[in-house]
Amino acid sequence: MRPLEDVRIVSLEQYGAGPFASLHLAQLGAEVIKIEDPAVGGDVGRHVPPYAEGGDSLFFESFNRDKSSIVLDIRTPEGREVFHDLVRSADAVFSNLRGDVPEKLGIRYADLAPVNPRIVCCSLTGFGMTGPRSREPGYDYVLQALAGWMSVTGEPGGAPEKTGLSLVDYSGGFVAAIALLAGIHAARRDGVGTDCDLSLYDTAVSLLTYPGTWHLTAGYEPGRTRHSAHPSLVPFQAFEAADGWLVVGCAKEKFWQRLTVVLERPDLAEDPRFRTFADRARHADELVALLEELFRTRAVAEWLEALYAAPVPCAPVHDVAEALRDPHAVARELITETEHPRFGRVRALRSPVRLGPPGADTAPTRGAPAMGEHTGSVLRGLGYDDDRIAALARSGALGPIPAGGTAPWTSP
Repeated sequence: MRPLEDVRIVSLEQYGAGPFASLHLAQLGAEVIKIEDPAVGGDVGRHVPPYAEGGDSLFFESFNRDKSSIVLDIRTPEGREVFHDLVRSADAVFSNLRGDVPEKLGIRYADLAPVNPRIVCCSLTGFGMTGPRSREPGYDYVLQALAGWMSVTGEPGGAPEKTGLSLVDYSGGFVAAIALLAGIHAARRDGVGTDCDLSLYDTAVSLLTYPGTWHLTAGYEPGRTRHSAHPSLVPFQAFEAADGWLVVGCAKEKFWQRLTVVLERPDLAEDPRFRTFADRARHADELVALLEELFRTRAVAEWLEALYAAPVPCAPVHDVAEALRDPHAVARELITETEHPRFGRVRALRSPVRLGPPGADTAPTRGAPAMGEHTGSVLRGLGYDDDRIAALARSGALGPIPAGGTAPWTSP
């Protein structure tokens, strides 16, 4: 059995951050029942270009493997009744909506405790459910700007820059997954559920970590650093070689001493300007200029061979294609495959969260679901017969009845 096979999560999730959170739980075995609103065409991630057609996209595939999808409008009385039946059998209700929406939809603990007192209501919103921005939508780019990230990313004197990936969304997803599991653990121990009020804003600000501590405690003013240099450890940055770029990092004194040997300049280790972390920080401009001149004399591969042998922490600056074919990525089995009726063989990234001995399998077992693909099977699992499902369909709780073709709730 996978670690979370006894966990059921009812999810009102969309786009990136929320689906990213439950992706890892699904691949650890949790049953994630994804409720998609038929009135808006389901999860907006289904329509993200460039690889999108017919209500499916490779963006959606990246975040929704191993989940079930049902179509349900929980704002209708009939849909609300179905939702409550799902809540009775679930451990958690998870959502990533605007901060004021959980109250409007009635998905907070106060709303659902009468249905299931052990339910955990985990809400990942842009700005949280309190505070002056709680009613504002929150997106990764917006949060990177607001939380100060863009002031410390990129080259000095350049335009504000975001990180290359949507790290606020993904970090927020990890935070939500941790909180949700903690909430379920406490509910099983104590017999009482709870709310989890999480936000992308809180996540982004908290990730300022030690530069934030330095600023709050000692007045430090964080800023951009040339060639992505560490703000205090020297040398620890990108260097240009004769044919490309590499990163070299001396996070311990022993690495600096080894680097001077690789550079064929052991005298630098005893130079009073560069002997310690503090000395090198004070004389960073002199030292970095000298190192840049030395690194330009050889190709990346030559430097890496010598640095690996020393050893000194280092890496080539890969593009995405190079990163995905790196031998270590292959050895760690980070790339997984699933089949999709429209896109064929989908190669994507598996969750890095693993439990058990080396080789324990947490790879996805199936691709992302079609919209509403599991509506019929989930409803039948709740004990609904064909007549009741047909009545639900007529009420509009399952969305519009297709003109011809097969409705998702007719699936077995």
